[in-house]
Amino acid sequence: MINYAALVHQVASLCRETGEWIADQAMLFNREQVEYKGRNDLVSYVDKEAERRLLHGLSRLLPQARFLSEESNAQTQVAQGAYWIVDPLDGTTNFVHAVPVYAISVALMVDGELKLGVVYEINRKECFCAYEGGGAYLNDTPLRCHTHTPLSASLIATGFPYYDFGLTAYYLRILERFMKNTHGVRRLGAAAVDLAYVAAGRFEGFFEYNLQAWDVAAGSLIVKEAGGCLCEFTGGNNYIFGRSIIAAAHPSLLNEMLEQIQPVWEEALASQNKA
Repeated sequence: MINYAALVHQVASLCRETGEWIADQAMLFNREQVEYKGRNDLVSYVDKEAERRLLHGLSRLLPQARFLSEESNAQTQVAQGAYWIVDPLDGTTNFVHAVPVYAISVALMVDGELKLGVVYEINRKECFCAYEGGGAYLNDTPLRCHTHTPLSASLIATGFPYYDFGLTAYYLRILERFMKNTHGVRRLGAAAVDLAYVAAGRFEGFFEYNLQAWDVAAGSLIVKEAGGCLCEFTGGNNYIFGRSIIAAAHPSLLNEMLEQIQPVWEEALASQNKA
């Protein structure tokens, strides 16, 4: 039997340690050290070494677990058993350009269920963590985001497409809806941080598509344990692997966000199927 309450603290300690190393590298980094995995898909020795440190430490904590990780991505789905889902540096483009919003994201999934999640925002030294049934915390402070704020009074976070632009026109229609019906829309450039900020009550909601499991796994559990709720753009529940996610502080806000997104998204998917 895994003691998740103890394990989450061990994972948080590992993330803090690795985050300190990343912060040290940020002082020395130059853009000539960047590699490209694809269009606008950046990676550096910092991502790779941070992943190596995390995977080594996590292997010692739970030797039986396998890995789903951004830089050594052998698969995009998990089977039965225990899996660490790891993004060693969420917000690599921010890191490369010295924009101080990037984080480590680590989640544990067992038999298809998220059991713990840690998001460590490196520059602010903020550690968001949660385990199933144990609540969510920012450092040692409990988080509760279950507030009833209407969409018209909400600050919403999102992300922009950066390599697959096939549905951009539909995304812009969705973005326009939120621009006109909220307090504002923000784009930080790190989905794990966006989700953690929903859990902390800094954003009321978040939506994005074309994401991977390592972008959202830890943050989504933190939102859920803080009292928030999540779904896909279609309203479904496969937001970890379904490539789209909506997170909200309250079910009524989730419904309002879904009303803005779902009709346009169904048009987008229909056009994609015809192509």
